[in-house]
Amino acid sequence: MQKQPCAPAKADSWPRLDRRTALTAAAALDWPARARAQVAFPSRPVRIIVPATPGGAIDITARLLAERLPASWGQSVVVENRAGANNIIGTEAIARSAPDGHTLGISAVTHAINVALYRLPFDTLRDVMALTTAYSVPLVLVAGPDFPAARASELIDRSKRRPEGVTFAGTGGITHLAWELFALQSGAKLVHVPYRGSSAAHPDLMAGRVDVMFDTMAAVLGHIRGGKLKALAISTAARSPLLPDVPTVAESGLPGFEASSWGVILAPSGLPEPVAAKISADINLQLRTAEVQERMVALGAEVRGTSVEEAQTFVRDEVAKWPEVAARVGIERQ
Repeated sequence: MQKQPCAPAKADSWPRLDRRTALTAAAALDWPARARAQVAFPSRPVRIIVPATPGGAIDITARLLAERLPASWGQSVVVENRAGANNIIGTEAIARSAPDGHTLGISAVTHAINVALYRLPFDTLRDVMALTTAYSVPLVLVAGPDFPAARASELIDRSKRRPEGVTFAGTGGITHLAWELFALQSGAKLVHVPYRGSSAAHPDLMAGRVDVMFDTMAAVLGHIRGGKLKALAISTAARSPLLPDVPTVAESGLPGFEASSWGVILAPSGLPEPVAAKISADINLQLRTAEVQERMVALGAEVRGTSVEEAQTFVRDEVAKWPEVAARVGIERQ
């Protein structure tokens, strides 16, 4: 007589696993995924790509970190300068690197401004991620000692009363775009006088041949303290400890105004969250040391050291700010 195959047991008749056995089994099944997530960092030397030539603020910051991080990481940290195309070449190299923490980068405000100026070979927000905003460099609104305005609000009023407006020295980059942002928000009548650089503009500013300019703290602090220039306002959201008596532009009648140079630590997008958090925390720890802060002050910079989330929000806000300003100037993306 042919035997009939046994019917499968009903689900409710199967043996039940106790909670501990079930959790152990689930953990064993999940182990490969957890092992992949726990990327060992660092397991080899780390490089920091600087998309600019040696000597500037981002390069100096990268080298300060490269000297100090090996003590924490047990691996060497090297700085690689990849200058060219307004920081685009180096930033693309960061974006195309493996997201394992062993390739980092640092960039300045150009990182955000480039979105408004160029058709980039990478997506600034999608392909690279910010790990910490390392520092900010306030811009100072300065005038010659005889200029008949002591605050930004007085400058705005004066520009509107004079048919010819007020002249400003434009030196390109963030210092020029800060003026366009200022005019956009205030309605001030400003006339651009171009200069190749701030050092070329300073003698004319001191002599009253041009009225005002925005320049970095490092470039003008000595002139302000020497009485050759006077500070009307600071461009950042908070006052600078280097010039604590000088109000911000926002305090002077333009709420929300903020423009500065800055340095942000970058990594390729896709960096595992634990690695991103570790790198950010380790870098911030070094930024807060007395020696690093002293060097940053000498650059006219203010150490920030933010979380990953704060840094990413900051960069998104900066990227959103400049296209409207560039459009005002009549700049079309290349």
